[in-house]
Amino acid sequence: MSIGSQQRSILKSVDEYSKLLESISEEDFQRSPEEGWSYSEVYSHIFQANLVSLVAAEKCINGTGEKTDKRIHWIPRAILFFGRFPPGKFKAPERIAAMVAKIDKEQARNLIVKFKTRLAEISPRIDKALANVKVVHPRLGLLNARQWFRFVEIHTRHHQKQLVRIQMMFNSAKN
Repeated sequence: MSIGSQQRSILKSVDEYSKLLESISEEDFQRSPEEGWSYSEVYSHIFQANLVSLVAAEKCINGTGEKTDKRIHWIPRAILFFGRFPPGKFKAPERIAAMVAKIDKEQARNLIVKFKTRLAEISPRIDKALANVKVVHPRLGLLNARQWFRFVEIHTRHHQKQLVRIQMMFNSAKN
């Protein structure tokens, strides 16, 4: 899959996040379901984690990551190849989970704008990165710029499912 098509996929997902954000009230955005994160916390997580991932990709592009020919384990390789995480729920790595906060809708909008801006800056440079310059991902191991970019796409799509689950919990609670 080309960087351009991955970028379009990411932006399509981000547009869905934006549409949902505008369709729900501030109260619902903040409200926590019986289990799991609120919309607010999901938006905080996804866009902050994606911004951190773009920083990692940029380190690879700039050649400031670790230079290694070490290959990634077969599980992360499968995730990147198939474009999805294995079924089930996973806890965010502690460092990333610690960044999650309850934010308001305006803060979410600002994170989306910041993310889209960084994405536009970095995506044209991904193909120029050396494949052997890598930065460690807390779960997937050493990733190069292309792999980090692919991770952002997978991660962004993955959390759309979480938002649907939150919506279904709220809808069933109303009935």
